[in-house]
Amino acid sequence: MSSPLSGVRVLDLSQMLAGPFGSMILADLGAEVIKIERPGEGDIGRGMPPHYFHGESVYFLSVNRNKKSLTLDLKSQEGMDIFYRLVKVSDVVFDNFRPGVVEKLRIDYESLQKITPRIITCSVSGYGQTGPFKDRPAFDLIIQARGGIMSYTGEPGRMPVRMGAPMGDLTGGVYAAHGVMAALYHREKTGQGQRIDISLLDSQLSLQIYRGLYYLYAGEVAQPVGSGHVSANPIRAFKTQTFDIVIDANTDKFFQELCAGMDRKELASDPRFITRADRLKNKEALYAILEEVFLQKTGEEWLELLEGRLPAGPINTVDMALSDPQVLARNMVVETTHRSGEKMKLLGSPIKMSPAGEPRFTPPPALGEHTDQILKDLLDFSSQEIRDLREKGVI
Repeated sequence: MSSPLSGVRVLDLSQMLAGPFGSMILADLGAEVIKIERPGEGDIGRGMPPHYFHGESVYFLSVNRNKKSLTLDLKSQEGMDIFYRLVKVSDVVFDNFRPGVVEKLRIDYESLQKITPRIITCSVSGYGQTGPFKDRPAFDLIIQARGGIMSYTGEPGRMPVRMGAPMGDLTGGVYAAHGVMAALYHREKTGQGQRIDISLLDSQLSLQIYRGLYYLYAGEVAQPVGSGHVSANPIRAFKTQTFDIVIDANTDKFFQELCAGMDRKELASDPRFITRADRLKNKEALYAILEEVFLQKTGEEWLELLEGRLPAGPINTVDMALSDPQVLARNMVVETTHRSGEKMKLLGSPIKMSPAGEPRFTPPPALGEHTDQILKDLLDFSSQEIRDLREKGVI
């Protein structure tokens, strides 16, 4: 059974996290993603410490499954000629170079469109292809800070902290994959290619959602609220006798269920807490009561009482999350076979589709693992021609 993006070929020039994460989403959905890497060096993420599996960086393994690796020197004329030939038989060219680099290498949209008008290019960069900061370098932490969200991440009165996941990078990758799929659909209808420009800063700003509009409409500058919420209550983490849990009982229905589950039904009729507006106005008084009540039982007891009645759950550590029965039932920890023959585990795909079914997972490629195969199968190179190119350092 074919996958949703079967038949789509992506040439992926990106490195590290944001770009490779976006192209991996396409690969999970069935696209043939050819990762083009520098001979002898490859993606700089291949050397990221501190954890390795059979000598390969686990950091690299996390965002490069289901791909092929072709080594190619794009600074050589022969390497460029091969790249252009690959463009003719491909659908998408994906990169995360700084603005200006693709033009310098002559692999920008305008140059590639002359080779094949149907080509789609997607560039992921810190600040995008336009604007006063476009030439500045930027990594995840810088994007989280400049994007504003870091300023209200953390506990009140403490130093702002970056989000635990590298959302400055990952959000750009997600939007890049969405942009490519939209461009593929547009091309099916019009026959036209597309240039996609993804800025990590733009992507981060988009996550502000209502906090951004609270400023635009009311002048409210967001401040940290920890695990709480600025508009709805009670939503927060609470200590119990054993471990911390979280609840979200901000609707009237769920607040009533919370009060019943805690055997404190009188709180639901307390004039201070009857409506959402009441609970927001009197949140400090409400939280003082709830903090005291939650300390009267264990986390296990509270989850037994509450999980069936309202949104509630434990604050899982990573090991607990990856062994959670719901996570395992949804195939979010998958297994494949590494080139060494040893089984290896990867995180699954959150995109579940029918009738395409569950995605298949192949291990991330070794540097240049598919070079010979790609040159032979796609471009009809002979074994001798491939040997000559390797001796010259082109591949």
